[in-house]
Amino acid sequence: MSEFIDAKEIKEQASIVGLLANLGYKPVRKSGKEHIYHSMLRDDDNNPSFTVDDTLGVWFDHGTRKGGNIIDFGLAYWKSLTFNEVVGKLREVCALTPTAKTVTRPRRPVKIPHYIIEEIKDLGTHPAITDYLEARGVFHIGKATMSEIYYYVEDQKGLKKHFFAAGWQNENGGWEVRNKYFKGCLGHKAITFIEENKKNVALFEGYINYLSWKRQNPEATESIIVLNSLALLPVGIEKAKLFSGIHLYLDRDQPGHSATAEFIKALPYASDRSKAYEGFNDYNDMLVDRLSPELKTTSSHTRKY
Repeated sequence: MSEFIDAKEIKEQASIVGLLANLGYKPVRKSGKEHIYHSMLRDDDNNPSFTVDDTLGVWFDHGTRKGGNIIDFGLAYWKSLTFNEVVGKLREVCALTPTAKTVTRPRRPVKIPHYIIEEIKDLGTHPAITDYLEARGVFHIGKATMSEIYYYVEDQKGLKKHFFAAGWQNENGGWEVRNKYFKGCLGHKAITFIEENKKNVALFEGYINYLSWKRQNPEATESIIVLNSLALLPVGIEKAKLFSGIHLYLDRDQPGHSATAEFIKALPYASDRSKAYEGFNDYNDMLVDRLSPELKTTSSHTRKY
């Protein structure tokens, strides 16, 4: 047995609600399966907008439009810590040990709640998905590699709740899904890899940022690694070892800077290209800012639904 709990085991064993309770945060209210908090990641959250779905093991901060699993939360909460330090902090605060038999979060035999993908359609079918991607400036560039995913999640009582989202596949065949209100994965979490160039690779934290870069660099031929979560940074490093040229386009916040530093420590010949969107948190933030007049025109003709 391992002498310590690693990141994968933390995601499988630990509860985000339990973590927040240990940190001194209590939900303001509950809505169905969601626990709703004043955001502990921001100081200006007067209207509670931080939600946690502990059955899915995910959180989302509506103020920053960011979310993810418990590792992603740790990276956002302890901004000054490295990835390994965050894992250690989560292990400590959640009081996890290698011999722990008790799982804080109620679990089924498999990690992922029972979900069924009902249908996969081309982009452009559902107006809400189209509007979301248009607002991010990546609808047209995303048509080649993204789909609309229609699925439902079934609870222990057999009640079904239907969802739809834009999605793309990762290396494990799982679907990474995004809409205006949710960020998650249907299936096993993994990086997304697009092989093009045998020598050079560009690495991104999120797929929307990759599409933003692709829109502005349509002739680029690099292979692509999308982490889909900073928790998968070690996997991204291993995959990048196949390439002699590595260009990093991670977020320009503390977790992103820490991840970039860890990456370059592991592979010193990798280059930080985040100055391409200096003054912004990520590539998509810059794209949206540059396209804001065009996006405002589009939103003025938004469909009703």
